[in-house]
Amino acid sequence: MRMFAERLKELREEKGLSFVRLAEATGLGKTALNYWETGKTDITSDNLVVLAKFFNVSVGYMVGTED
Repeated sequence: MRMFAERLKELREEKGLSFVRLAEATGLGKTALNYWETGKTDITSDNLVVLAKFFNVSVGYMVGTED
């Protein structure tokens, strides 16, 4: 899941979003977002889909199986 953490950080920073703003925009918890981005916990498939849709990328891109 290291690639996911890197891609999440990259996408969040490209949009200029803090954890708080991303949490507000997606309905996900800011602490969870921080933990996923730092690799402290793994994301569930449901939440992965939410983030992929928000960033308009595929789940495969988010987890590093697609470029």
